[in-house]
Amino acid sequence: MSLLSLPLVADTLARVFAAAVNPAPKTAVRFPEIAGRTAEITIPTRYGPTPATVYHPSPGAGQPAVYINVHGGGFVVGHREQDDPWCRYLAANSGAVVINTDYVLAPGHRFPAAPHQLYDIACWAADPGRDWDGSRLCVGGQSAGGSLSAAVARLALENGGPDIALQVLHYAPLDLVTPTRDKPSALGPRAVMKPWMGEVFDTAYIPHPAQRRDRLASPAWEGNAAELAGIAPALIVTAEHDRLRDEARRYATQLDAVGALAEYYEVPGVDHGYNIMSDAADVTRRSYAHIVEHVRRAVE
Repeated sequence: MSLLSLPLVADTLARVFAAAVNPAPKTAVRFPEIAGRTAEITIPTRYGPTPATVYHPSPGAGQPAVYINVHGGGFVVGHREQDDPWCRYLAANSGAVVINTDYVLAPGHRFPAAPHQLYDIACWAADPGRDWDGSRLCVGGQSAGGSLSAAVARLALENGGPDIALQVLHYAPLDLVTPTRDKPSALGPRAVMKPWMGEVFDTAYIPHPAQRRDRLASPAWEGNAAELAGIAPALIVTAEHDRLRDEARRYATQLDAVGALAEYYEVPGVDHGYNIMSDAADVTRRSYAHIVEHVRRAVE
């Protein structure tokens, strides 16, 4: 057993990592030409009031749809600001209100706290008394945020609502059972996602390996996709060189088998976090435009 798989060690390293890392987007992918109209709110959840930033689209006829954005960070890092360029882009181009929300983090709050809290947020956003049309609801996220979005969609299926028009899973970890070291990347040691990172994050989030088999933690693992009929349609976006690509592709195949795959879309030539940690502006814009088109179609 690796020392990194010991909860005390993993928790300590996760806290150090979270305190030291502030993944601000690279200059080329900040999109300063999109001004954004924002408001700060708090959302009631079972874990207390949760801060979020609301991005408003340009005024138009009727109530806009709503998209809940769930930031990444390995389940242990909490910086929703890293998704600010994406949320500005999405609100400006989709016509939807975007709720960019915080959520509780490990190791302070372990699985399944975050999926349950985000499900509360989805239920709140779907309420008909809001300033948007909660019956046209999407949820999506990058990296850990994509995993958590998949869990929200699964909880909505199992609990009979709220109705979700689209789930967007953007380079998401969807199999926490398989160790990160066993997930290949053509980039080898140059890959963004290092084996030690996966071991630390997964242990801090779910210390007991057997619990990582849960359908909310590893939807792509073995039989967890057996009862997905009726789940929200999914747009699955992967990065060609990402260690997490294959599990996302596998989940796409499983969703397609029950008619719940909107599209599997692989972004060529990039690695995990390309839209935040690289200067791949043209690639990022194409990827964002592709996602926006799916959102627009899902809520029209």
